[in-house]
Amino acid sequence: MKKALIQLHIAVFLWGFTAVLGRLITLNEGMLVWWRMTLTVTTLWVLLGLRGRIERIPLSSVLPMFGAGSLVVLHWVLFYGSIKYANASIALVCLSSAGLFTSILEPWLLRRPWQIQEVLLGLICIAGIYCIFHFDPHYKTGIILGILSALMSCLFTIANKRLLYGHSPYSVTLFELSGGWVFWTLAIPFYLHYFPVPSFFPGWSDLGWLLILSWLCTVLAYTLSLHALKEITPFTLTLTYNLEPVYGIILAFVVFHENRYLGSGFYLGFGLIILSVCLQMWKLIRRPAPTAPSPALGDSV
Repeated sequence: MKKALIQLHIAVFLWGFTAVLGRLITLNEGMLVWWRMTLTVTTLWVLLGLRGRIERIPLSSVLPMFGAGSLVVLHWVLFYGSIKYANASIALVCLSSAGLFTSILEPWLLRRPWQIQEVLLGLICIAGIYCIFHFDPHYKTGIILGILSALMSCLFTIANKRLLYGHSPYSVTLFELSGGWVFWTLAIPFYLHYFPVPSFFPGWSDLGWLLILSWLCTVLAYTLSLHALKEITPFTLTLTYNLEPVYGIILAFVVFHENRYLGSGFYLGFGLIILSVCLQMWKLIRRPAPTAPSPALGDSV
């Protein structure tokens, strides 16, 4: 159990580090995501192929996975766009609004009862984001992109719940990211028409960060989380996921000293979001541990 918890926290820490890497990599958000997808998908096909873990899935199931993968791509593009137009801390804070979207959209789309507590917790997050938006208006574009990123993350998570039943998480992840790669590869010429770049290929420094982003923060982090889930409950996994934006913001403060450039509005908003996370943790602790399938890659940034 102790080893599993360590593996899980390492995975969540690595996911939190993705925001820092998004700022270190000089490519724009569209090219960053394309290279991340390319390196990750290639690695997954090789590793899963060598281990014989590629499952044969009917076309009727593959197409929804491709659609979910497209949502992952849009989530990542918007998330890294938020980092480029604001900073890593702002992007991570905005990502917390996914809770509100989930509390509203999941009951509607999955036809389950509404939970007023979930809506209230989501509203606390939105209040925190409003404080940042109000006191730091120069981050407006980054905040809007961050909120849209949270919406895409919410839609993906809802869609992913149905796809995991009957298929292994490895196969679902492989086909989702492969579908996302196909979608973004077809869309990238149109993207580059409106957001041109001097070179399609990353420099050596960017390539090094991209390899860390793909191999450590995506493939390794996901593998660690799956191994951890063999020993711990999905309840503990969900509880630990709440620490991802906290880890990310602390890393952004340490690496980029972003705390020097953030005003009182950010700390007031961040405090409200931390309150929401703590209340969510308390809510999870008090209820019985649920049973759920393993998460597929993409649930985190």
